[in-house]
Amino acid sequence: MGREFFHLLKKDGRLMLSGKFFLLALGSLVLYSVYIHFVYVNVNQEIYPVYLYDPKGKQAISTEYVTRVDTRERLEAACADRYSAGVDLSSDEPELYMLSSGLDTVDHYRAAWAWAALDEMADGQVQITGTNSREMKNRREITAEFLFFELSAVGFLGLASMLFKEKQMGVIRVHAILPVSRSAFIFSKLLWILASDLTFAALLTVINLGFPVGVTVLPAVLVQAGILSLLMALIGFLCAIGLPDFRQFSLLYLVIAVFVTTPVFLAGQTGLSWGWLKYHPMYHLFMSMKSAYFGAPVKAILYYLVCVGGIGLLFLLAHRALTREMVKEG
Repeated sequence: MGREFFHLLKKDGRLMLSGKFFLLALGSLVLYSVYIHFVYVNVNQEIYPVYLYDPKGKQAISTEYVTRVDTRERLEAACADRYSAGVDLSSDEPELYMLSSGLDTVDHYRAAWAWAALDEMADGQVQITGTNSREMKNRREITAEFLFFELSAVGFLGLASMLFKEKQMGVIRVHAILPVSRSAFIFSKLLWILASDLTFAALLTVINLGFPVGVTVLPAVLVQAGILSLLMALIGFLCAIGLPDFRQFSLLYLVIAVFVTTPVFLAGQTGLSWGWLKYHPMYHLFMSMKSAYFGAPVKAILYYLVCVGGIGLLFLLAHRALTREMVKEG
């Protein structure tokens, strides 16, 4: 069994090399990194201004991101733009004041930023650095988004292209009459896709966040990358088995990219709030990826149980579809 699996790994590795899979991944890595380093981080994205009303002088201002006001009225006037956030320390408990921007996600970020700025002042730090700097915030966001869309495409297209090539070469027909495990046939392809995606995720993270920060968030990022990689690869396998040629598969991928992935990206990037998105699996995967990059990985056990269950179910469906295809070819 081990020897057969090793031969399957060698075969699939040669298929990926002949299809220039690794070369395309390297090209994407270089392109994304150049864009992040020389374009995106230089885009002027103002951090939400924070205004502090502290008549009792409880808090000293130690950061350029917080501005003190001397009355509650001025605090409210400063936050009237629906972009700024205010903190009122006139009572025993700090109060957050801000007017809604109309986008729940943006309001959540504004509130989180205001409390983070207040916490930084409480720690006595002179300025906000590291994970809270403007450039690092930009790097984390765009790197998470690039990785999500790269993995959504690579696993799906990569495994499917290998399978279509094998169907054209008659490999599946040959395996149908050989004593080769169907599970090993699928596992071999998944292992190559997973290893490639995890390597890409690690390099993209370390190159664009820097080594110290990248290593810190890498374990959580790799978990999310592994989940997304396996899910998309298995979906690609199922689609490739069920469709007769790559042209129809490409059309299906276009539909998935436009109607499944794009709404998720728009919601995460612009803060658009659609009630139905909470039922969208890709939205939860996307937000989990972003959370991992910001050092706040998902801790809900239910999320991981659903992901593992989804991978298991897709694997069983892929195994059944492969068995049916081999019977038909044999």
